[in-house]
Amino acid sequence: MAKYKQISEPDSHGYQVRIVRKGKEHSRYFAHRVWGGQKASLEAAIHWRDQMLVLLGKTNRKLSDKGPLATKKTTGVRGVTRSVQFDKRRDVHSLVYGVRWHDKNKIKNRTFFVGQVEQVTADDDFHAFRTAVLFRYEYELCLELNVVFYPQRYVNWKTNRLYDIAFHQLYEVLQQSSQAGLQESDVQRLIEESQSGLNEQLAG
Repeated sequence: MAKYKQISEPDSHGYQVRIVRKGKEHSRYFAHRVWGGQKASLEAAIHWRDQMLVLLGKTNRKLSDKGPLATKKTTGVRGVTRSVQFDKRRDVHSLVYGVRWHDKNKIKNRTFFVGQVEQVTADDDFHAFRTAVLFRYEYELCLELNVVFYPQRYVNWKTNRLYDIAFHQLYEVLQQSSQAGLQESDVQRLIEESQSGLNEQLAG
């Protein structure tokens, strides 16, 4: 059995996520074969569960309407934090996601600035959360597969739904890049082509 809340291992072939809200069950099965192994399928299940827990709390109300937010807390995803930062000069509170990673043995923190708490909606929060999770997941995959990580593709994250590419698709692209020994520019091109192909399918 998987030792994670809402995640079970009903058989030897994959993990099952079940979340019940207001009497309705939301579930999804993550097969090891589809996701490239037991470790990858568990990570995908955890990511989906975390995203659904945020999504099921979706509301059109501003975050500030819900009362004071914690100054800092973990998200349940390794290396990803969610915090509210106070700017004394401007006298405003802002919601920020941070992702901890390493670049050439140097600790770095990629910041995803969501916006002022009074203006941020739950949709804005969810979009930033999913982007931050993808950033961390892609970084870990690059380490595992010995592929150069390309954080620059997240520059325009606010206007791009980079997470539309499924985790298993990203895994396959990076795995192929590792086996072929591709350069950083070629890896980025393959990811963009995969993203573009998915967008065309969704549009059609």
